[in-house]
Amino acid sequence: MGLRFLKIAVVYFFIAVCLGLVMGIIHNFAFASVHAHLNLLGWVSMAIFGIIYSVYPKAAETKLAKIHFWLHNIGVPLMQGSLFVMILTGSESLLPVAIISSLLVIVGVLLFSINVFKIKANQSVVSKQDVSL
Repeated sequence: MGLRFLKIAVVYFFIAVCLGLVMGIIHNFAFASVHAHLNLLGWVSMAIFGIIYSVYPKAAETKLAKIHFWLHNIGVPLMQGSLFVMILTGSESLLPVAIISSLLVIVGVLLFSINVFKIKANQSVVSKQDVSL
């Protein structure tokens, strides 16, 4: 699960960087909030989820982690896609989609938080030999 989160985080990072580049080229920063959320919820948060699940592999094997994965990966693109379209068109017709998808992300983060608090102090973590440079 950790590697899954890390790989998808890199995809979000690429998309966010491309969006930032396009905004810079055309000198239109109307989509800055989409760019920022793709970086924070997509790249940074998902990379952190991936690292934590890699360090604590037992937490990654739980049902909470799997549900969190899907809620986050359904919620973020729907939320940012609907926000992008609303900014592009000036219409708030997709506001219910943005709200529902935001709630999916929040529930996913809540499940992640519960999962982290369930990690026991003596739970095995990645050994030094698993981490090589």
